[in-house]
Amino acid sequence: MNKKLRNIGKYLFWIAVSVALLYFSFRHFNLADFKTALQYCHWEYIVLSMLLGAFVIFVRALRWRMLLLPLDPSTSILTCWNAYNICMIVNLALPRAGEIARCGYITRHSVRDDEGNKLASLDKVIGTVVLDRVWDVVSFLIIAVILFFVFWDQFGSFITGTLLGGMASKVSLLWVIVVAGALILLFVWLCWRLRERGKIWGKVWGWIQGLWEGLLSCLHMKNGGLFIVYTAIIWCCYWLMSACVLRSLQNIDAFGTNLTIATDDIYRLNELGLVDAFFLMFVGSVSSLIPVPGGFGVYHAAISWSISSVYGISEFLGKTFAILSHESQVIVNAFCGACSYVHETFFRR
Repeated sequence: MNKKLRNIGKYLFWIAVSVALLYFSFRHFNLADFKTALQYCHWEYIVLSMLLGAFVIFVRALRWRMLLLPLDPSTSILTCWNAYNICMIVNLALPRAGEIARCGYITRHSVRDDEGNKLASLDKVIGTVVLDRVWDVVSFLIIAVILFFVFWDQFGSFITGTLLGGMASKVSLLWVIVVAGALILLFVWLCWRLRERGKIWGKVWGWIQGLWEGLLSCLHMKNGGLFIVYTAIIWCCYWLMSACVLRSLQNIDAFGTNLTIATDDIYRLNELGLVDAFFLMFVGSVSSLIPVPGGFGVYHAAISWSISSVYGISEFLGKTFAILSHESQVIVNAFCGACSYVHETFFRR
């Protein structure tokens, strides 16, 4: 009972965080300007972004299926697709609960062995989900490294000046990364040396070893290179989705509309390109780490604040970008989830 109460308390807390962020983000939001912006928005790019969002779910299903096939060779693409759609729908209301839901769906539709046990048991399927998410973390870190080393000239001042309040420079941050990496390696070495001298050290080393072997297993699996290709496609699609939404707000006639925002903001927005879309994709990925229902509030606040801080563009345009980007994908998730529900209810045997 206490565990249930704690879970309910956490859920209510994150709902409160989401509501508070939505309120403070949009309490001065000009709805009249928003309606006008929607009228002049290039909707073909929003539709393209939504199609890419649906395609990402499909590619994620393909990638996850590669991890599930060794457990149950009968696992179909459609089953993985439905499981992912269910996951996305559940996550809109219950953060992280969707991962358990998609595991349960796979186990439910798994065939049994000669002893009557499910080939894809729940614990094994959960292991594939953990590995699936670990590769997302690896991809996220690669993106962070690219932003840090390749695009420092564009975004370095935002990191050191805005995020860190001028307390650090690129050199000092690099030293922090080096020292942190060295400490992590030292900790791993200690766990290896002390793995047989205590249960805690042994468990930690077992977890590290399992994580490392899991990462390598993807490379050694049949068509392991395809797993990497799927991962690259997923994140390239996220990048293109961000670019599409950005493009949908560009080239608006600053003088032919009734928008009350400064024309300079529109001109600055028009100058943003693929590199800036890459940065906004990264910011959106960071916001997804906070477990609020559906990312509501956190995503909008992070995106609008970043656009305002980095580019000096009005928060109105940043919030408009966030709404178009986030809510269009919510619609995609809802539609795909509804399709999976109809298939499961009326056509699945």
